[in-house]
Amino acid sequence: MTDASTLRARGERRTRILLLTPAMLLLLLAASGPLLIVLVYSFLTPGAYGGVEWIFSPKAWFNVVAEVDFFTDELVFADAHLTVFWRSIKLSLITMLSCLIVGFPTAYFIATRPAGSRDMWMLLIMIPFWTNLLIRTFAIMELIRNQGTVNTILMAAGIIDEPIQMLFTEFAILIGMTYVYLPLMILPIYASMERLDFNLVEAGYDLYATRWKVLRKVIFPLVKPGVVAGSILVFVPCLGAYVTPRVLGGGKQLMLGNLIELQFGQLRNWPLGAALSLTLLAIVMIALVFYVRAVGKEDAGHGH
Repeated sequence: MTDASTLRARGERRTRILLLTPAMLLLLLAASGPLLIVLVYSFLTPGAYGGVEWIFSPKAWFNVVAEVDFFTDELVFADAHLTVFWRSIKLSLITMLSCLIVGFPTAYFIATRPAGSRDMWMLLIMIPFWTNLLIRTFAIMELIRNQGTVNTILMAAGIIDEPIQMLFTEFAILIGMTYVYLPLMILPIYASMERLDFNLVEAGYDLYATRWKVLRKVIFPLVKPGVVAGSILVFVPCLGAYVTPRVLGGGKQLMLGNLIELQFGQLRNWPLGAALSLTLLAIVMIALVFYVRAVGKEDAGHGH
């Protein structure tokens, strides 16, 4: 009986593997195929009018962080690329923190409403997703331009004498990305908040803990999975954002997505664009690994 059961289990396992093989191959080709093409292109020579020439060259990877000076032939850092890298990482981190600062109390507010009204509040959070990203970005542009709503109100109130230049700055990009990606922070935090046993919060107050201590010692540790998920969901798309920096930055405040598009478009340097794309992918992976490991170590420390 044991041998028959073992043979039957092996047969079922083979059947499952055979049934899963087509789907796994499709996923493998769909996920790895494009990345493999980009990887191959990054080691080729750029064509004269776009495209590539099938001549092996590591120059694109070299040009990601360094370049040869046109006048002195000296090896120097590619300052423009490094500036874009730093701006992308900086704005992504600040946007993530901004979304957390706004999204956490928003999720808490919704989670503490009566059950019958929560759906209405969540609907208000989801409404921006019903509108095209470009339209939402132009709406922000209308608010912060020199003759926009914000400057008009401030001047009418006598707070300022002339318009404040907010458009085409890093501040404009930060405002735009915070608005665009805020729902991605609120939704996972709210999902964790909704499962939170608020009796624990009341117990903290009964033990004379302050509001700050209850938030830090009770609420935040219990909803940390939602915070981690929301932070990842905001940080990753911010790094590769294209539309918002393009519209609100006016082409003056490039981010990685804009730099990659520039290489494939106007500059017609496809290998460099491919190398920059893979560099962006590597930055995202490194950030995720460090973030998850840091959270894991903190959880392990609390467990001990």
